[in-house]
Amino acid sequence: MDKLQIKTYLESNKDRFLDELFGLIRLSSVSADEKFKEDIIRAANYIVEKLKEAGADHAEICETAGHPIVFGEKITDPSKPTVLVYGHYDVQPADPYDLWETPPFEPVIRNGKIYARGSCDDKGQMYMHIKAMEVMNHLGDMPCNIKFIIEGEEEVGSNNLEIFINENKEKLKTDVILISDTTLIDNDTPSLTVGLRGLSYVEVEVTGPSRDLHSGVYGGAVDNPVNVLCKMIDALKDKNNRITIPGFYDRVIELSEEDRKALNEAPFDLDEYKKDLGIRSVAGEKGYTTLERVGIRPSLDINGIWGGYTGAGAKTVLPSKAYAKISMRLVPNQNNKEITEMFTKYFKSIAPDSVEVKVTPHHGGQPALTPTDSIAYLAASMAFEESWGKKPIPTRDGGSIPIVALFKDALGADTVLMGFGLDSDAIHSPNEHYGLFNFYKGIETIPLFHKYFSELHNSV
Repeated sequence: MDKLQIKTYLESNKDRFLDELFGLIRLSSVSADEKFKEDIIRAANYIVEKLKEAGADHAEICETAGHPIVFGEKITDPSKPTVLVYGHYDVQPADPYDLWETPPFEPVIRNGKIYARGSCDDKGQMYMHIKAMEVMNHLGDMPCNIKFIIEGEEEVGSNNLEIFINENKEKLKTDVILISDTTLIDNDTPSLTVGLRGLSYVEVEVTGPSRDLHSGVYGGAVDNPVNVLCKMIDALKDKNNRITIPGFYDRVIELSEEDRKALNEAPFDLDEYKKDLGIRSVAGEKGYTTLERVGIRPSLDINGIWGGYTGAGAKTVLPSKAYAKISMRLVPNQNNKEITEMFTKYFKSIAPDSVEVKVTPHHGGQPALTPTDSIAYLAASMAFEESWGKKPIPTRDGGSIPIVALFKDALGADTVLMGFGLDSDAIHSPNEHYGLFNFYKGIETIPLFHKYFSELHNSV
């Protein structure tokens, strides 16, 4: 199996591959909202069907206490190494719908990109692996055994995945985990993600008076929970954008000047970055570059804030309650449960006596570093080099994939993060998109990983 054979089969079937992906994207499998539950079930069944069509010996729906997990496998020879592919079929909510140029669950192609919710995160990237298995199966060259675990709760914290993995360790036994849910530097500069930030996500509720009050009668005499919440949020960072929670940085490992220099040698155009985002300037923790802020430093952001009257026109009300959703991205060595406890203690401590504060933890995950000296990483590097004609650059991603640390703990296997998206793909935002180049390049490159991983594994 070589690149030419792969490209030949891919070229003959690229329209069908795209149509199949569109069929999956049209299923609005939003895990955060129960009203989409039927499409969650349809999406899981669709993947089972496509796994079987692509050559899987076995594919099934595995029920959980939440959304189902899809498991599939093709075992050609027990003596061959095994690759476990992880992905997810659930997607983020498409709100606000009015900011989409076209309906979020009706994929369209504009300027060589697929515009739709889930096109990149993670349906487009996950589906590349199913089609890569079809390519290898058609060519009669399956260098590795392949297993798939594709879940429906990644966007809401993978609450039932750990239970499933711990109950099915033998079923999921593997030599390496392969995930495509990260990004490239750009389409001309291949890269492999070697670090991921962790996550602590909480919702806060600030309660003042027992009911909404008339802002004329009570304004100036009673603390407004929205005002209080804003002040509390402002107190979470100092003037240098450093997080003020006591103990927050205790576990953060400071990189050497040499390592920081190497990180900043990755291609990055700050002016293009600002232009793409429509901003005049960047911001963040003082003393660090943009690449460092999103790769090796923790962060704290407000993901949503509300309270009082937000409808049309005016309503002069002093609200009873105010709310915010807050996410903290963590770096290796920080522990998401510890950080959540630190946040809760500190946030309550800075509240005035005039209000009550409730902190509700949502989902989280541990940060992770993947080894760059393993045969799996070398195989991925060789695959990218053959596909692109240049070696990939190791990078650290600002996002979180909590499953990486869980796989290491439960299965004892390392993960290769072989993503094909771009930071500009607007994942989690209106008008999410995924390049046709990236979709097809992934299908071309993944079989090469299997080839090189098998060769290197057998040579050890």
